[in-house]
Amino acid sequence: MAASNILLSGFGGQGILFAGKVAAYAGLIDGKEVSWLPSYGPGIRGGAANCSICLNDEEIACPLILHPDILAVMNLPSYDKYIDEAKAGAIVVVDSFLVDKRTDRTDIKVFYLPATQMAVENKLEKLANMIILGKLAKESGFASEESLFKALAKVIPAKRQHLVEVNKQALLLGMNS
Repeated sequence: MAASNILLSGFGGQGILFAGKVAAYAGLIDGKEVSWLPSYGPGIRGGAANCSICLNDEEIACPLILHPDILAVMNLPSYDKYIDEAKAGAIVVVDSFLVDKRTDRTDIKVFYLPATQMAVENKLEKLANMIILGKLAKESGFASEESLFKALAKVIPAKRQHLVEVNKQALLLGMNS
């Protein structure tokens, strides 16, 4: 993998920035040059949230991603805003439980995954972000399972290490769907 320009987008409170941090740490673990650029609206919870993650073998000139080659959208406003911005050949994962639209673009590979519903059904509430991230990793190859697991252990604070295992379960659910 030479470079991955990843854009994760949804509402504040869905864990967009956390998922981005896990992806960024996975890149660090893999020895990549990394940038992590979070952005969220003034309301944070319920407002717009997105995160740009650049993973590259070479120095990163600009951390801003306008045309992602890996895109996750976890709500309808994000879908409407970013689906047409994805590069030709992009891997896109859409939380189809929250987004009821389908793109007619044939130059991108889109996976419709009801991540929010899957999280509830598997008693992994609030972990739809990790399900989406697992699916992105599987389909794009931006990080290995091992790197993502190590990143989780690094990103989750020491006092919350008991949450590492459920996050791993959610990642695996996404990877295996």
